[in-house]
Amino acid sequence: MNLLLRFGAISGALSGLFIALPGAVEGFVGETTATSLVIGVSPALAAPLLTALYLKQPRTTLGAVGYVVNFVGLGLFGAAAYALNIVLFHLDKPVLAAPTVIMLSASALIFAVGTVLFAISMIRSGVHPKIPAWAYAIALPVFTFAARLPDTPLTSALHVVVGGTLVWLALSLRPERTPDGPARQIDHRASPLRT
Repeated sequence: MNLLLRFGAISGALSGLFIALPGAVEGFVGETTATSLVIGVSPALAAPLLTALYLKQPRTTLGAVGYVVNFVGLGLFGAAAYALNIVLFHLDKPVLAAPTVIMLSASALIFAVGTVLFAISMIRSGVHPKIPAWAYAIALPVFTFAARLPDTPLTSALHVVVGGTLVWLALSLRPERTPDGPARQIDHRASPLRT
């Protein structure tokens, strides 16, 4: 399990950086091919982070449901982000068919609901730091629906907040250091916090 946690931490930190850094750049120069490409790839790197966060906390029904809905929503919304940032970015104001718009909206909604459910499970578990867990609950759903808005300094700031949240959560997956021994992971499966 340590390998999955380490991979999730590294992958999640990269995902956060791939959102925050291009978002910060776009605040000054606008959306570019390079920033759009990096942001489009970031959701694929978030999936291992989501799994690692789930594995580190106690097993609860809320956590399992939140993880599943968030994971499916991440897959759908990640595919939409990939298409919008890498494929449609190069087309001049494409007109999307109604079924496409409906599916993009549905993917955003599923991701937002899953994000809130999973964030609540992270907050209730007490395993993850509170500030990024709350930011995950609030900033990610806002970020999801702000994807439709034109690029502004506000949307750029939102990119930085979301990216920073993912990096912070990824760093929280590092094993705890003991004063007189090697790093260790805490097994939370038998926690009394089960719901």
